[in-house]
Amino acid sequence: MRHTGFSIIMPTYNQAAFIRRAIASLQRQTYSEWELIIVNDGSTDDTELYISDYLH
Repeated sequence: MRHTGFSIIMPTYNQAAFIRRAIASLQRQTYSEWELIIVNDGSTDDTELYISDYLH
């Protein structure tokens, strides 16, 4: 049986304090056929720094 994946779009603006927790929650899911697209809407905090470890 082939599993189909899906995309999760996560818009963010100044959520550096919470973004890693949100990403970790996705990674803990039992279904693994997904991709995460983070749309940073011009954050002025350290959001980009906090998500840089996850970029491929």
